[in-house]
Amino acid sequence: MEAIKEAIEYFHKGGLVMWPLLLCSIMVVTIAIERYMYYKTADSGSVFTQEFCTLMGQGDVTGAAQLAASSGGECARIVSETMSMPGTAARHSAYMESQAGLVIARLRSKLHYLGVIVTMSPLLGLLGTIIGMIGSFSIFNLQEGQPLAITGGIGEALIATASGLCVAILALCAHSYFAQRLDNSITEMEQCFSAVLEAESRGDN
Repeated sequence: MEAIKEAIEYFHKGGLVMWPLLLCSIMVVTIAIERYMYYKTADSGSVFTQEFCTLMGQGDVTGAAQLAASSGGECARIVSETMSMPGTAARHSAYMESQAGLVIARLRSKLHYLGVIVTMSPLLGLLGTIIGMIGSFSIFNLQEGQPLAITGGIGEALIATASGLCVAILALCAHSYFAQRLDNSITEMEQCFSAVLEAESRGDN
């Protein structure tokens, strides 16, 4: 309880810029939770990719199709629909490419907001610090002869910078995590798609 009171006190000492920083932190947490839940359902996972590619490499197309049909995630859905679709290899390739583009767009959605927050939060913190330091060095404080007030004002002004850096670090960690998961998902889809096309080129049924 004491820690909460202290945090609220520091928040008010940081100035008006703390409110947009609070909004940014809420956005980071909200986006991180929403993206995590989405990736959890959309990502087929590396285990599926390894098993699928192994079965396709062994020529067990039926087993690979059953694995894709019984697995979750967008990659499994795309290869399952492709393998059950009549047509040529060119049609299958075009279908997988178009579907992958839509999936990647949905996976990448909202990540740019995290990138903006990473850049904007330190700037907001710096702005709050500068505003606080201008107030600390105002002519009124000097006329009243309060050097301690100036020093204390600088310390309070630095709260905004520290808060901005904390929000930026949080956003950077979230952005890096989901960017890595996005890259992994793209790589896994490419591996599965290549396995399907290679099996078709060999004439496997």
